[in-house]
Parts: sequence; structure tokens; C-alpha cells
Amino acid sequence: MGISASMVKQLREKTGAPMMNCKKALVESNGDIEKAVTYLREKNLVTVSKKAGRETTEGIISSYIHPGSKLGVMLELNCETDFVAQNDDFKELSKNIVMHIAALSPLYTTKEDVDPDILEKEKEIYITQAKNSGKPEKVWDKIVTGRMEKFFSEVCLMEQTYIKDDKLTITDVINELIAKLGENISIKRFVRYQLGEELS
Repeated sequence: MGISASMVKQLREKTGAPMMNCKKALVESNGDIEKAVTYLREKNLVTVSKKAGRETTEGIISSYIHPGSKLGVMLELNCETDFVAQNDDFKELSKNIVMHIAALSPLYTTKEDVDPDILEKEKEIYITQAKNSGKPEKVWDKIVTGRMEKFFSEVCLMEQTYIKDDKLTITDVINELIAKLGENISIKRFVRYQLGEELS
């Protein structure tokens, strides 16, 4: 069957994938939109890492105020195009991450955002704990590495276990949507306010 421009546009709006990819997917699936979506998802699963460096200047800002108005979160979630910014899955992800931040109180977005002085202090504590553990010196490095990873998983949003699925981290959840929509997605910044907390 012939693939019309409106079919390509519909698939593009649904997935955010590039026009040429949409056309090819429709050809491969004989014009079946749902099969074309599956085709794009399968193809894009192997290209998530290639998308990671692409610029993300579109997106949305989401907010959440907890009942009682004593806790609030704002998040800027970015993508490459306005098509994806208006996609329901993208909006849903943004909403879910805002709720996750409200519940789990991350302090940083990524490992790289953690203050080096704080990292050094944490490492010193874990080294002392390892030395006092009574375990042989040859396993101290392993103990320290494990505790540093646990620290990152507690304070860094991208390393945290996703509140809606404990088999995934926030990184995994974002990568899944990158694979589905065919565009790079990134968390630019977030802020979490709690009434009465001290400002650092």
C-alpha cells in the first residue's frame, strides 16, 4: 500500500522519531501504525547510547505540591524537539520523576554533580569503617567501593531506584523512553522545597 504524508506525520507525532525512519517503519509494517511503532522501538533500542550526546533544548517544566502545601518540587526535563515535549509518554515520565523526587529527596542529579569535598569526606569515613570491620586489608577497597555506590544510589537522582519499579533506576527509565521515542532525553535540573528546612 502507499504511504501517505499524513501517515508519516501521525507516526512522527506518536513517536518523535525522524521522518525518514517513520516512513521506513511504515513501509516495513505495510502501513500499520502500531506495528510501525514496534519496529521503531526495536530499532531504537540499539541506538540509545548514540543519542546521549545530542543537544536537548526543548522540554517541559513540571511541578508538584504535596497535599498540605508543605512540600514542593520543580523539574526541568529536556528533549530534542517540541514533538517529543508534547508526547504523552514524555509528560507522564516528567510527572513520575517529580513524584519520585518528592518521595526520595535526591540531593544531586548525577554522580558528577556531587561536591568533591563531600565525596572525599564520605570515602574517608568508609575507609575507616573498612579498617575497623575486622576484615582483611585486601577486601577494604571492595568494601569502600560498595559503600560509595550505595551513597550515590541514595543521593543522586539518576542512580536512585525508581519508586514505581524497584528493578529500574531513573537512568533505566529515561533510557527506555529514549529508545521508544528516538530522541535524547535529559534532566536539566530540579529543586525540592520542604517547609521549614534549612537553606544550605
